[in-house]
Amino acid sequence: MTTATHHGFFTPDFLAQLERLSVASRRTFRGRAKGERRSPRKGQSVEFSDYRPYGVGDDLRYVDWNIYARLDRLHVKLFVDEEDLCLHLLVDASNSMGFGQPTKLAYAARLAAAIGFVGLVNLERVGVGVLREKVSEGWPPVRGRNQFVALVDFLVSLKSGGATSLNEGLANYAMRAREPGLVVLVSDLLDPQGFEAGVRALRERRFEVHVVHLLDAEELNPTLGGDLRLHDSETGEVRELTVDGDALRAYRERLHVFLERVEAFCRTQEIGYRRASTDTPFEEFVLSHLRGLVLA
Repeated sequence: MTTATHHGFFTPDFLAQLERLSVASRRTFRGRAKGERRSPRKGQSVEFSDYRPYGVGDDLRYVDWNIYARLDRLHVKLFVDEEDLCLHLLVDASNSMGFGQPTKLAYAARLAAAIGFVGLVNLERVGVGVLREKVSEGWPPVRGRNQFVALVDFLVSLKSGGATSLNEGLANYAMRAREPGLVVLVSDLLDPQGFEAGVRALRERRFEVHVVHLLDAEELNPTLGGDLRLHDSETGEVRELTVDGDALRAYRERLHVFLERVEAFCRTQEIGYRRASTDTPFEEFVLSHLRGLVLA
């Protein structure tokens, strides 16, 4: 039994299905090492790209002699260079992510591990940023499927704690990251200050951003009732209230407005968006709902 399956994250069959997937990016990025994705640079792969005039020192093996015969000019063939992508997995680990059974953070960690596995087996570089008030810790970008066990060990060790400051955390990550790439943010987005400014900061640094909006089933369809004393897990605020039909209707209306606002922002900013409930079977969500977003 591997460490990954020992942690209960994945079954061998699920890993086999993930191996057939790849990370889907709408853009090309300049990578650091040879990989399996199209690069904006021209190189020497087997896929033809273009021609350019011959220059002193060019390899004569790449001269197109058919063009020379027709035009009496030397041109060399250019080929698509294949490089790796840097995949940035940003996981919200604030106190609110500790809610539910399983907790939202546990579900988020499994999502990050699954996406990270796909990146690693496809020779992409994969890094993790943990968001609380800011980027409190991280796992620097690495490459190679042999890094997967270490990735799982890192993610399984995460504990929820601290307040949420998504705008500050995302902006901080955008400034600290050495190069842009594809960002997958997994968060409940329950920050009174919003998350939009932080996402804009990432986009200004030329990151391609995708959001997985993760909520607990009780948050989407609350079953509470009666006289309650509620504690805010991040601010410590205590509020006593009676949860009746009117209160539940008001809650659902506010939730609807919140979800509509999030979706509208992502749509207008051309940000990939998927919403998940923690009662959705994990493997179904990854193989069905994430395909077409960050997996292909």
